[in-house]
Amino acid sequence: MKIALAGAGAFGEKHLDGLKLIDGVEVVSLVGRRLEPTQATAAKYGIRHACTDLAEALALPEVDAVILCTPTQMHAAQAIQCMDAGKHVQVEIPLADSLADAEAVLAKQQATGLTCMVGHTRRFNPSHHYLHRKFASGEAQVQQMDVQTYFFRRKNMNAKGEARSWTDHLLWHHAAHTVDLFAYQAGPIVQAHAVQGPIHPELGIAMDMSIQLKADSGAICTLSLSFNNDGPLGTFFRYICDNGTWIARYDDLVTGREEAVDLAGVAVSSNGIELQDREFIAAIRERREPNSSVAQVLPCYRILDQLDRQLRS
Repeated sequence: MKIALAGAGAFGEKHLDGLKLIDGVEVVSLVGRRLEPTQATAAKYGIRHACTDLAEALALPEVDAVILCTPTQMHAAQAIQCMDAGKHVQVEIPLADSLADAEAVLAKQQATGLTCMVGHTRRFNPSHHYLHRKFASGEAQVQQMDVQTYFFRRKNMNAKGEARSWTDHLLWHHAAHTVDLFAYQAGPIVQAHAVQGPIHPELGIAMDMSIQLKADSGAICTLSLSFNNDGPLGTFFRYICDNGTWIARYDDLVTGREEAVDLAGVAVSSNGIELQDREFIAAIRERREPNSSVAQVLPCYRILDQLDRQLRS
């Protein structure tokens, strides 16, 4: 399986680290915004081709599939471009920053029959996967999820502290993780409400946001998001269930009393990004729909659109 990866930034390297652990996979092309740093990253990972134009990578006949780690605003158009070129594609979260663009990607996937997966990593983190098994078996049921997504990003910087060429968004990017995960764990969302704080004068986005969700099962979710929070950073999920309480921090899990949960054996890796990439590769090889396919995650983007319209009004 030969892969082209577009977006040689902080998250692109996370995928490169995961892909090198998967048997029978080779990254043959790296696409970046600026050629010199892209070539440097390609040399670091032993990738023989580097460029600044996605079309150049798509023209390589050996490329089977593409992973897009590019700016949010490019995701939908690039995913369609990949499928038009006959390539399977995994789009990093979020799929798009509008419902119309997300629906256009799904339409292209249905027309081509190619694999199109979206990087909703929380479905693959061992912590959340462990709990998903409990919910699917009926051993426990979610009553409430309390989620905090906190960063300190008062300037347009990425996870590596480098200047971004685009602006991140609490709703269309960071809330997407939790909206999709809540539906994945508790069932379809039937109610959604949002409020936001002041708009940043330079970035043009809300730096604080609060979202409330209710699932058809009756479970509720409260999500607090901020770019103003000065530590601790990251996303923390408290699952309050009818049979137990758990706190998930990325790939780690503890009980409500901070007792560590042994996740050994939950998956072949403890790295959610690697597991996400393994699912993408396996779905292509087995010619099946992947977990987190564009069709499966589209309801999340319908909820985000609903919340966006609320906030704009």
